[in-house]
Amino acid sequence: MDSGRGGGPDSQGAGITVQRALELPTLRSGLPEILAGADRLNRTVRWVHAGEVPNIASLLKGGELLLTTGYGLGTRPAEQRAFVRTLAERGIAALVVELGARFSRLPATLVDTARTTGLPLVVLHREVPFVTVTEEIHTEIVNHHYTLLQRAEEVHRRCTEALLDGGGIPQVLAILADFGGNPVFLETADGRLLYAAGSGPEGADPLQVWEGLRGQHKDAPPPTGVVLVDVPGGGPGTGSVRARLVLSPVRGPLAPVHRIAAERAAGILAVVLMQARQEEELAARGRGDFLTDLAEGRITAEDAPAQARVLGFKPGGSPLLPVVMRVGDSLSPGGGWAVLARAVGEELAAVGVPVLLGVRPVEGRVPLLLGLRSEAERATVADRVAAALRAGVERAGMQRPGAAPPVVVVGAAGGWAAASAGLRHAAETATAAEGLADRPWFDARRLDIDLLLWRLRDHPDLAAFVDRAIGPLRDHDHRSRPPLLPTLETYLAHAGRKAETARELHLNRQTLYNRLARIGELLGTDLDDPQVVMALSLALRARRHVP
Repeated sequence: MDSGRGGGPDSQGAGITVQRALELPTLRSGLPEILAGADRLNRTVRWVHAGEVPNIASLLKGGELLLTTGYGLGTRPAEQRAFVRTLAERGIAALVVELGARFSRLPATLVDTARTTGLPLVVLHREVPFVTVTEEIHTEIVNHHYTLLQRAEEVHRRCTEALLDGGGIPQVLAILADFGGNPVFLETADGRLLYAAGSGPEGADPLQVWEGLRGQHKDAPPPTGVVLVDVPGGGPGTGSVRARLVLSPVRGPLAPVHRIAAERAAGILAVVLMQARQEEELAARGRGDFLTDLAEGRITAEDAPAQARVLGFKPGGSPLLPVVMRVGDSLSPGGGWAVLARAVGEELAAVGVPVLLGVRPVEGRVPLLLGLRSEAERATVADRVAAALRAGVERAGMQRPGAAPPVVVVGAAGGWAAASAGLRHAAETATAAEGLADRPWFDARRLDIDLLLWRLRDHPDLAAFVDRAIGPLRDHDHRSRPPLLPTLETYLAHAGRKAETARELHLNRQTLYNRLARIGELLGTDLDDPQVVMALSLALRARRHVP
């Protein structure tokens, strides 16, 4: 198949060249003579226009072959120079003047100006019907455009056949690179390279070519000659972009036919990427279902290892660490669970331990099991896993601006039976932990009180208890300043150590003593009583679960 590189870029456009137009029967019968711009006859003729008015340039858009008998050229040299210059500035393909009616020969001023401006100037020594010239050229343009579409359609056919034969994105890109004779890249919408095909100049690695281009076209118009084609994403009419095709003219110029072929290929790639995402999400959901069934006891500890091996998880006899990330409302609606699973999985690969990762979109959770070398490395691995999980969420673009970060809860390490209970406990605790002060990860074993209060969130006795314990302080803070609840929370968090409380609140001690005295007065309690302290601590932890 023709690579599309012959004839230069103009020969591949949505028109024909000036040279080709002069070779057509009607213009050829006019005995054309080229007086200027002989080296620019490869310009593309986009359309043909005939006119005899001085301001004809204002009616043109560029790329036209202008036919005239010369009545609009003017009689004075200044008028003739201005006429040619405005046509050159408009970017017409060529000026064709028929001798006889107005001129027997063209004025030297007109010819010299055409040579100076680089405008192809042709005279016809015999009269020709302009309407026939127009018909012939327009027919040639339409036929040429149809030929381009046929060549692009051939690329589309080859790409489709490659997919039906079991090929994928690399094969599609290879066909496109062979057709254009230049390297082709598929990158994400935010500029990360996914695939590359073809080679750079003198066989150079295409990755080097892409790295040279990436900074140029990511946030700016592409360099001259580079072709960018969006690969659509989402559903019909969404206007979203899933990826981008980049064709770089490092080995030869790219022509409109190559863009047309890339646009055809982009439609195929959109389907491939959508299918891959669906399959990836189904696989991630399948792993999530397994982990949930394990947590709910629908899979026994005896049967779990064999099913896990089928899913690619082979921890051997090492301790298992259950972890649950809850994304909840922080997940952006523009994202997808397949994207999240892939990004998180790639981040977790750097942790260096066996991982079984799943997703549960209904609950807004990402459950996973990890294989440890020993229980002693639980905290170290938890730190790295939590960082990887959050990095994956950010990399996938799922975090809403201003939304709370995802909650990561780590359970106790142990065997398969412990993993079952640990996954269930971590999942429940992840829900109960929402609204707590942000931490890289929470230890499920230290949140049992919060979990208990969360389970009682709809019970009227919990709301009544909170109201009895701290109701007067809430009422005070609604109508007076400074608020006293933050002072009480900080005081209890520091186990009644006034100096540390004052430092964190940036208060002098006397101001803190006055506030604590006011709190005791409003509540009618002694803040040094251990039973009172326990009740107030529970009420403060419970208040986020009640209206």
